[in-house]
Amino acid sequence: MSLSFDRALGVHEQALAFRAERASVLANNIANADTPNFKARDLDFVSVLEAQQSGDQRSVQMTRTHANHLQVESLIDQAAGLRYRTPSQPSIDGNTVEVQAEQARYTENAVDFQASFTFLNSKFKGLMTALRGD
Repeated sequence: MSLSFDRALGVHEQALAFRAERASVLANNIANADTPNFKARDLDFVSVLEAQQSGDQRSVQMTRTHANHLQVESLIDQAAGLRYRTPSQPSIDGNTVEVQAEQARYTENAVDFQASFTFLNSKFKGLMTALRGD
């Protein structure tokens, strides 16, 4: 009898990868809060989850034609879930980052990351119990 980690762990493995990627995007927004014309971005969880579960590659497949071109292999590019955010109060310098809102989203993402990690940890504990036969 073989063990399929994809079936055993469920969506939590992809959720952890998504939450880590989203934390990076939100941290980038916060870091650029004072950069003129910087546009705040965020990942759309629903579109990324649907793309991961269906195996759909909605983004354009890129080919590196030069050694100095960047590698494009993140969840953002695979699922095309990166969206620009519309600010509630636009600024004069064109920056759309609202620091307090970004910090709140970052904190919410951290809580969601911890929840996914806790679920994944319980899955591993269950697998270990099944393997040991306790």
